[in-house]
Amino acid sequence: MSRGRRYEEPKLNMKKVFAVIIAIIVIIMCVVMIKGILDRDKEKGNIASKNYFAAYQNNKWGVIDSEGNIIIDPSYEEMIIVPNSKEDIFLCTYDVDYNLGTYKTKALNSKNEEILKDYEQIEAISNKDENNNLWYESNILKVEKEGKYGLIDLSGKTLLECEYEQISALEGTKGILKIEKDGKYGIAGEDGKILIPAEYADIENLDNKNKVGFVVKNSEEKYGIVDYSNTSILETKYDEITKVYGNDNYVVKQAGKEIIVKKDGTEVLNNSNYDSVTSILKNTENGVIYKKQDKYGVMKLSGEKTIEAEYEDLKESKSGILIAKKDGKYGVIDLSKSQKIEFKYNSIYYNEKADLYIAEDEEFNNDIIDNTFTVKKTGILLELNDEKGYIKLREENENKYYNFKFEEKKETDIFTTNTLFLSKKDGKYGFVDKDGNIVVDYIYDDATEQNAYGYAGVKKDGKWGSIDKQGKLVQEPTYDLEDYLTIDFIGRWHFGKDINMNYYNQI
Repeated sequence: MSRGRRYEEPKLNMKKVFAVIIAIIVIIMCVVMIKGILDRDKEKGNIASKNYFAAYQNNKWGVIDSEGNIIIDPSYEEMIIVPNSKEDIFLCTYDVDYNLGTYKTKALNSKNEEILKDYEQIEAISNKDENNNLWYESNILKVEKEGKYGLIDLSGKTLLECEYEQISALEGTKGILKIEKDGKYGIAGEDGKILIPAEYADIENLDNKNKVGFVVKNSEEKYGIVDYSNTSILETKYDEITKVYGNDNYVVKQAGKEIIVKKDGTEVLNNSNYDSVTSILKNTENGVIYKKQDKYGVMKLSGEKTIEAEYEDLKESKSGILIAKKDGKYGVIDLSKSQKIEFKYNSIYYNEKADLYIAEDEEFNNDIIDNTFTVKKTGILLELNDEKGYIKLREENENKYYNFKFEEKKETDIFTTNTLFLSKKDGKYGFVDKDGNIVVDYIYDDATEQNAYGYAGVKKDGKWGSIDKQGKLVQEPTYDLEDYLTIDFIGRWHFGKDINMNYYNQI
């Protein structure tokens, strides 16, 4: 009987070998393809994906993309609404009868095809911030069917059935909608979820920044506060609730008197020696800012006045630190009235994320002041970007960048994938690449930096034109834009005069 080997020589499984080789080749090809894509993106620079904008030409409205191509021919009498610049859905208004107040609407895509045709009307939901800047809810649309309103997303998915008398934005608060049904009001989210059932005589947001809750009114004309789950924060029994609150304290009016109450209704300040409370300070022990005879001061919740009403304006920046106005000028004080920043400015505001004060003087220059109340830089503030952590300042006719430690940064440090960088030499402007090589010669009287779509504005002999991401002139300087607040180009289109409308124009 023959005896077999305990261990045989290993044999290659050729099918597996070929499979491994093919897999390796595929991986290599994928790597090469990805590298090619990344290299092309790098060549393109910091250019945003395709966006869409309303366009105005020859007194008609259309749509362009972020390369300056006409997507919807300018042929409409009314401005076309682009609710979300990254989505190819455009809302057109037509057949307007101003005498009867009637009009029609439709939605188009980038192929100029009508979409979402199942509704009588389709509209963007407008909103505005505290400075009255107009914007639109970017992910939702209001639609009408048989005289009732509903909500859809941009793909046409139904979020709220058409069963409401009205749907509108709560001013200043993104994605929170006021709904009306059977004469009662409630709140819905932009996902269509009902947050507060439509059961109140009226409802408003308590604060458009922090989303802490809602002021509600019942059928007896009394007011209270509920949170986002419709749980009562403050009983619905007050004559009025002001939008002043803090540390679980709320300013209300009852029987003609303004008082401060806790959420359980306990009164913590009931003092007739003031006209109104304008702010509850961050540290409850410091009390409140009150107003009396058009002057402002500070009062503890006990009623003790720590700062008499002698200021023309008073707002808290940080705990215990106040921006004040006296004799027409702004400065900064603490609760002991010790002056931290001199009263010499037209305005002062505080950026909490950057922990910086921005003060404007009589010449409209800005002092940038740190948290030790030291002036660190002076110039014209062009931008404070608290997300990327930089300040853009105009100093001696040059744009300079600083981080929040006031270390100067190059434009290439901030916009790492831009292809062009503004440069100045002998009083003229040109553009260089990231290595400092001249791409556009120094021939322009003024210029803008490259925008997110690769274009930059250039000025010569008092007129403006534009260049593309390679520095090629795409619009000869022919536009007179002296009265325009913003100079910005997409191809041959320049930003419109009314910056609140967010559109581009071309002669």
